[in-house]
Amino acid sequence: MKALVFEEPRQAAVRELDVPTIAPDEVLVRSRNVGICHSDFELYEGHYIIPVSYPIIPGHEWSGEVAEVGSGVTSLRAGDRVVGECVVNNGDDHFGFSISGADAEYFVAKASWLHKIPEELSFSQGAFVEPFSVAYNATVAAGGIDSSDSVAVIGGGPIGLLCALAAATMGGTVTLVEPQAHRRALGLEIGARPVLDPTQGDLDVQAAEVTSGRGFDVVIEAAGVPAAMASAFPIAGHSGRIVFVGIDVGGTAPVQIGLIQSKALQVRGIIGSAGMWPSTIRFMAASGVDPAPLLTATFPLEQGTAALEAARDASRNVKVQIEC
Repeated sequence: MKALVFEEPRQAAVRELDVPTIAPDEVLVRSRNVGICHSDFELYEGHYIIPVSYPIIPGHEWSGEVAEVGSGVTSLRAGDRVVGECVVNNGDDHFGFSISGADAEYFVAKASWLHKIPEELSFSQGAFVEPFSVAYNATVAAGGIDSSDSVAVIGGGPIGLLCALAAATMGGTVTLVEPQAHRRALGLEIGARPVLDPTQGDLDVQAAEVTSGRGFDVVIEAAGVPAAMASAFPIAGHSGRIVFVGIDVGGTAPVQIGLIQSKALQVRGIIGSAGMWPSTIRFMAASGVDPAPLLTATFPLEQGTAALEAARDASRNVKVQIEC
């Protein structure tokens, strides 16, 4: 079989490997679509957040179908369409990082990591379940969103755009805050009304104009940049709910911390989407939400290294997938 392999930091190649064998509690999955994430580049550069060993096959945003089940597996059968969680083995391992992932024609997963996907979701949409589960988790952390809510999403990267898409699908009136024009355009395409450029004047003033002085009911911060994180507090309205999704470790920025009390703000932080996958899949299937506009390039597995280069070009691409 073919596989995209990170042979060592900063060295990737598509290689011919043996099809893996499975243990009684494992499943052999035929990979279909695999998204490329910023975390994949942390692995590629050799500074992922937990220890890893090379060579390693990346790929944690994926969809596929069951090719074979181990003798002890009763919950799945050949032909089932599946996606799989990333943080596994009681949190000790990360699929696609410390364990080889889905950027291969076939790969191994434990049945307990997998979730069936319904026919309403294509394989391309299925590969969005992992990042969309983070966005869905953000809306849950905000206490739910409906048509009464004005929602600001700060940051128009893949997660931020998916947060905007989730909030708009739930009926919220969504404003996307993003400096790059092509990402603001995508925000409009997926339902944000309006979009704001934080580099064009005081964001507080822009937010007041959009909300008639009320401030936003919900602010989802998805940029992970300290200054952007600090901007969430002034643009939130009284009793606003702020959810931090973007990740920054060790950064600092001045914050008007007293606004938490004076505005009676509710502030939450989330990491990932543990426990949210079944409800995310049901929501995606039932709502008809379609993240396809975010998919800006697709490559066959044979061109895996070219896919990496395309995904690295954030000025042109938002989400790149490899078709296996």
